[in-house]
Amino acid sequence: MYCLVVSATPDIPWNDLRARARHATTTSYAPYSRVTVGACAVTDDGRLIDGANVENASYGLTLCAECSLVSDLIRQGGGRLVAVSIVAGDGQPIAPCGRCRQVLFEHGGNELLIDAGDDRTPTALSQLLPDAFGPDDLGVRRSG
Repeated sequence: MYCLVVSATPDIPWNDLRARARHATTTSYAPYSRVTVGACAVTDDGRLIDGANVENASYGLTLCAECSLVSDLIRQGGGRLVAVSIVAGDGQPIAPCGRCRQVLFEHGGNELLIDAGDDRTPTALSQLLPDAFGPDDLGVRRSG
């Protein structure tokens, strides 16, 4: 387990996240597209959480690796995501789709760092999903 202090410059175990995300692609279920995707995130208490995509013959029911990751986060008691690495079967980073950006926002917020690769600076989720709608909006956006 990693001891992580969340600050302006968090100590993120990027190499471990990437390695586990790459391994997670081998547990993916992608018989239709054959595009395997794996994800690994670190939580604010230092836990590493993995996920892999799970396709479905009814394509709209497919679960992205990020959805799988968040499901496992909740199953393991919840927490806040701090950083995530998402890779395709070729082992290279892949950006989360729009749906997954929203799912990740719910459990990591604007500050969640998205891996951009070995030689690139991670991207804050706020850059990928500006002006995100979240739980805080529910109470103030209701009518009457």
